[in-house]
Amino acid sequence: MAQIVKRAYKYRFYPTPGQAEELARTFGCVRLVYNKALEERTRAYTLEGRRVSYVESSAALTQWKRADELAFLNEVSSVPLQQALRHLQSAFANFFARRAKYPTFKSRKKSRASAEYTRSAFRWRDGRLTLAKMSDPLDIVWSRPLPEGAEPSTVTVSQDAAGRWFVSLLVEEKIAPLDPTGSLVGVDAGITSLVTLSTGEKVTNPRHERADRRKLAKAQQALARKAKGSANRAKAQLKVARVYARIADRRRDHLHKLTTRLVRENQTVVIEDLTVRNLVKNGSLARAISDASWRELRSMLEYKAAWYGRELLVIDRWFPSSKLCSACGALQESMPLAVREWACACGAAHDRDVNAAKNILAAGLAER
Repeated sequence: MAQIVKRAYKYRFYPTPGQAEELARTFGCVRLVYNKALEERTRAYTLEGRRVSYVESSAALTQWKRADELAFLNEVSSVPLQQALRHLQSAFANFFARRAKYPTFKSRKKSRASAEYTRSAFRWRDGRLTLAKMSDPLDIVWSRPLPEGAEPSTVTVSQDAAGRWFVSLLVEEKIAPLDPTGSLVGVDAGITSLVTLSTGEKVTNPRHERADRRKLAKAQQALARKAKGSANRAKAQLKVARVYARIADRRRDHLHKLTTRLVRENQTVVIEDLTVRNLVKNGSLARAISDASWRELRSMLEYKAAWYGRELLVIDRWFPSSKLCSACGALQESMPLAVREWACACGAAHDRDVNAAKNILAAGLAER
């Protein structure tokens, strides 16, 4: 049975100089409001032991707009400012529920520049999007069509470190589940092979970061030679950001293709609950682990399985998938990372990763 899900469609767009100026001003105001509200909440929580609600923050925003030194907040749409307060409210809710760390201040250099517009702050007509405070629609590159009849409920505009502009349209879409299939697969995440499947197939790790490492090093060396605060340093920073953006885009594209294929071909997918945060503490492997993007791989599998009526099982991170013989179940005392092939006393010869994938599949099915 088809289900209705909320799905974001992201596109590049090219603003006019006036639109770029308006958006840059909006980004700055959003960041200021978020940080000012966070400062007020922190003060109340630290000195008074009191939690500040969204309603109180919203009332404070109204007062800030009346102050002469913050009168410029009235020059941008009020909706992105209110949305910033809502995002802060969610951040505190996650903190108090122990799902996240304490919210941090947004930095002009390090934080993502973005603004969120709800339905009252943009106009959508005949596939043309016009934001509040703007007279002309955005020049969007429609790289793929929106679902037929889709009406955006939320629009998020952002600019990345490479200077590219993006607009993300949140729409409701009806997604039909895929036809059932009897295939089951265990997935072992790795470094040499991005993933190894219980079928014996190995998907090579493209190592996008390594492929562009020389170009990245050259750009970073050029950046290091530039004087801080100079125009040439800003240009050099942009070149470094563009290399990083190319790496991230290619990595994300590869992960999308891989996860879509796994979900389409298999009714049940079993993976390990890997703690990437702890794994990257290994200095010799941190770079390779980060480049593999295991966390993003899992995230994609989770929402795609939910969309298309597939089952995703996650086994305990401490399960000894590499040490266990998938033929007889014997547990080896140790299995150094350098050992890629080994033979069990029962006579079974194993490829380390294929054996681990088979054990992951069996463990997942056993815990159903």
